[in-house]
Amino acid sequence: MFRNRERGALHHPEFTLVEWYHSGEPYEALMADCAAILAQAAEAAGTKILSFRGRMADPFAEPERITPRPRQAFLLVALEGFSEDDAAQILDCDLATLRGLVEESGRELAAEIATDVLIIEDETFIAMDIEALVESLGHKVIGVARTHSEAVTLAHKKRPGLILADIQLADGSSGLDAVNELLGSFEVPVIFITAYPERFLTGQRPEPAFLIAKPFQLAVVSAVASQALFFGRKAHLRDRHVAA
Repeated sequence: MFRNRERGALHHPEFTLVEWYHSGEPYEALMADCAAILAQAAEAAGTKILSFRGRMADPFAEPERITPRPRQAFLLVALEGFSEDDAAQILDCDLATLRGLVEESGRELAAEIATDVLIIEDETFIAMDIEALVESLGHKVIGVARTHSEAVTLAHKKRPGLILADIQLADGSSGLDAVNELLGSFEVPVIFITAYPERFLTGQRPEPAFLIAKPFQLAVVSAVASQALFFGRKAHLRDRHVAA
């Protein structure tokens, strides 16, 4: 089989593919077949986790369900690493439509991996926009911190599953320092949303992390939040596999 134009980290445009069909059946039927094959392979290999090139998957978990078009957009942008322009060309749609699809995939993923979110942001209106977006994706905002100390206090009261943080905070303190302190206590995916991206490039932890420069589009925040949670869960699976 020949894949026209597409090239990613896991495949070249030309590759061998085994495929089968369910004529007239929904894609969920094919998904069920794939899940069953993976589970049987894991049982035959005597393992609970499958790994490929550093990526981990639980073959016995319920498959994550994203409808076809948003799923394609998310996979192209988040996993295959295509630019928005290239992904839009592959899907034969304009940029606005692509961003809408990625945002929709974010909502569908959030339904599978909804979590508690801590926002560290000193600009009121930006914080309100981010909070509204996060909640529209199905997550719960546990609080908005304007300073380093507020962020640490909120996080210790209820441990978040995702942090969205600015770097320059209201009292001159640093969101980067706050995140560093929190990561000393527990692991959590972090997204920095800042007008000062150069301050992120310190060579110190929490690099690597997700970074969005201000001004930003809400669709970009939606896509990156989905990526952070998606890869955070894969990292958790990898840690479980190493510990076992």
